[in-house]
Amino acid sequence: MSISVKRMKKLLKDDYQIIDIRSAAEIAHGEIPGAVIVASENVLDNKNIDYSKKLIICCARGEKSEETARLLQSEGYDAQSLEGGFGAWLLDKMSMTDENEKAFEVEKSLRKKFRKEIWSKFTKAVNTYELVKPGDKIAVCISGGKDSMLMAKCFQELKLHDKFDFDVKFLVMDPGYSPRNRQVIEENARILNIPITVFESDIFESVYNIEKSPCYLCARMRRGHLYAYAKELGCNKIALGHHYDDVIETILMGMLYGAQVQTMMPKLHSTNFEGMELIRPLYLVREDDIKAWRDYNGLNFIQCACKFTDTCTTCNNEENQSKRVEIKELIKTLKQVNPHVESNIFRSVENVNIDTVIAYKQNGVKHNFLDEYDNK
Repeated sequence: MSISVKRMKKLLKDDYQIIDIRSAAEIAHGEIPGAVIVASENVLDNKNIDYSKKLIICCARGEKSEETARLLQSEGYDAQSLEGGFGAWLLDKMSMTDENEKAFEVEKSLRKKFRKEIWSKFTKAVNTYELVKPGDKIAVCISGGKDSMLMAKCFQELKLHDKFDFDVKFLVMDPGYSPRNRQVIEENARILNIPITVFESDIFESVYNIEKSPCYLCARMRRGHLYAYAKELGCNKIALGHHYDDVIETILMGMLYGAQVQTMMPKLHSTNFEGMELIRPLYLVREDDIKAWRDYNGLNFIQCACKFTDTCTTCNNEENQSKRVEIKELIKTLKQVNPHVESNIFRSVENVNIDTVIAYKQNGVKHNFLDEYDNK
């Protein structure tokens, strides 16, 4: 048995307790105020749960919570699953948000509170790496997460300065979102006053049954569709929301798992779409600062666009998560000894000394130090 958000709101707050059984990764993207966070396997014996109250179980989409509610019911407790889960609660919250007021607050926070941490670093990346030039028409690609939404607001702010002529299109590709994920993206765009253009594809369905590296294939296909549609709109660049932490994690993951030294570049020429470029304007912005901006403004974004997130078959699989988490934990541990370790990792690929490299690739051709060794 489940209960809707609308019906839950009619109950007296002292009469019920919300039990959030989502994972730590999911909760990191937003939580219901006052909810008790408990792993589903621990709901029968937890000191933070008031079993005398009606227990409303919340998961991501209202699927896993049904099983937990039935377990509690079998033990004699008054428990119900929250229909639609956290997504339903979030959409209800969004529906009551005034877009003009919220957009103004968010824009003000970029100019004032987060000027140093976000806005200045965004403009520094734009200038340092020459990401935006006169005459550019940029497709700002919005996935629905915190990074791409922040990037969109930064581009709107950049347009207001109007130092030279360039244009932006805020592009959302729907590769097969669940209806609720798509609605969350559209509501966030409304609240933040971002005029999005949505186009559809069936990428999620295409990769769902692929066992080997479905996430890698999905990302490649999505990028190709973005390039193609952006070019149709007359754009010469697509902008993605990768940030500083993505860069340093990519460097370490390449070394530890790929046996190679490479980095995530601030901009790239497309090899398949002539005249198109990819740019990363959040290249110098720290993820913790993006989270702080999100939380300060009371914003909630989707964790993952994939419609299959709850089934844990692609983006949420243990192997993909464990590698990224392992790298994050490694950096955190190293930082305890050396507080400059993150900037050192970032700068290491700016200070490569070819004279001390055994071998390297350039333009697809491998070079070895022995090639010129006897000539020196």
